[in-house]
Amino acid sequence: MKSLHGRRIATVAVGAATVLGVIAPPAQAASWSSSLTGVLPGFESRRWYDSGGTTTIKFTGCSSGSYKVANVLLRKDTAGPDPSYVNASFTKCFDSGTSTSTGTWADHGSGDYYFMVNSGATGISLTVKSLTVSY
Repeated sequence: MKSLHGRRIATVAVGAATVLGVIAPPAQAASWSSSLTGVLPGFESRRWYDSGGTTTIKFTGCSSGSYKVANVLLRKDTAGPDPSYVNASFTKCFDSGTSTSTGTWADHGSGDYYFMVNSGATGISLTVKSLTVSY
């Protein structure tokens, strides 16, 4: 009798775990990919909605003449002045057409985000073979 009672508890526990797994969907990150061709300082990317969590931006295959850094600034699109977060200096992506630079920003809450490149610089034309934004 004791064995039957133990099996019943185990069956109920497994059933409850299965139901909870179906009810609670797994957290899924979203992303988008693109490229940049000859963008000038202050270029703003497309906007995306982030419900919260970290943001990662990857540039692969960068070129901009003799200038070998792409400064990437994450910004949040707001009604007032848009707050900006840590500026990441991407340099590795200039090593070759397949080299990648990556920046990761902490969670800044839900909202619409975008990034700017080389804000405040002058005369720099940046090309990026591929870029991916994950959030």
